[in-house]
Parts: sequence; C-alpha cells; structure tokens
Amino acid sequence: MPSNPAVRAVAVAALLLIVAAILLLYTPWGRALWQAELPTGVGTALVGGPFRLIDQDGKPRTDADFRGQYLLVFFGYANCPDVCPTTLQTITTAMEKLGPDAAKVTPLFITVDPARDDPKTLKDYASNFTPRLVALTGSAADIATVAKEYRILYNKAGEGPNYTMDHTAIVYFMGPDGRYIGHFDIDAKADDVAQAIREKL
Repeated sequence: MPSNPAVRAVAVAALLLIVAAILLLYTPWGRALWQAELPTGVGTALVGGPFRLIDQDGKPRTDADFRGQYLLVFFGYANCPDVCPTTLQTITTAMEKLGPDAAKVTPLFITVDPARDDPKTLKDYASNFTPRLVALTGSAADIATVAKEYRILYNKAGEGPNYTMDHTAIVYFMGPDGRYIGHFDIDAKADDVAQAIREKL
C-alpha cells in the first residue's frame, strides 16, 4: 500500500468500489438486487385517487365522472375567511384567461368542513366563482378518505359555531387520466396558472 495517507485512502476507496461492483455483478443476490423492478410509482407523485362525494346540486359524483377533463383540485371550506376565496378567485380568473380552452378544465372544491358545508351551502358559495366550479361534500369519513388520497391535512380550530379549519392550501393540477401533473401554491398568479395549464392542453 502507498505510504502517503491521502493516496492510501484513495486506493482503499477504489478497492472497495471494485469489490462492491464484483459483488453486484457476479453474485446471485447482487444480480437480483440491481435487476429488481422499482416499485410502481417511483418518480411519480402519489396524489389523487378514487372518491365518492356529493356535489352542490345534491348529485353523487365520483372521480370517474371527470375522466377526460383536466382538474384543478382545491380543499377548503365555505366559512374560510381569506385563503379559500382568494384562491378560488385566482382559479376563476385563470379560467377566464383560458378562453375556449376552459371547457377542458374542471375546478373541484372539496370541503374539509362537511359538518357545515352541505350541498346548499356549497351551491351558494360556488356561485361566487367560475360557473365550471364543482363543489363537493360528503360524510366525515368520505372527506377523510379523499383528503388522505390527496395528502391533505386539516384540523378543526376553536369551539362553537364560529370555529375555523386549518388545512393544507394547495391547488393540484390533475390530468385527464386522473394522474398528478403538478400543483400551484396559493400565491400563484392567475396568468401563471393559465399559462401552465395551456401548456399541457
């Protein structure tokens, strides 16, 4: 071995790499390791999934109803004081900027407050935004399931009738096949949202 410590360290590292390569290439367990298939979903965000909810008209809706459409999925609640209406207004403006292409996109507003957000409440709320907005509610269990699928966290804050809901505030952009494309933060500009959508249409 070389007498210089630095040179000796490099030589040892090179030797270890050679040994590791031999083990991976020429032993049964090594070949099995590097030839094994990667798990499905590696490199793909695991966001989204099947759901069964109720829209603002009281009609049952499932994820299958929206196949063939691009989706903008946002979780919030009708009594939200600022983030939700601001984000939905951004979506509304982006839809206007898309012009005829807006027909290929459906915004979904999924409540995290099903105790207060019944279909009538959501219908009144949704009327303030783009007419293409579909507002969805369901049982507490249904909402918990779809929130988990979209990696959304939410929690009741406070007591009494005027409680608020803490929740993840992200707009998910989903493809016609139901797969995740990307997402927008709540401070995204309508122009940027519209441009990002148009590039995928």
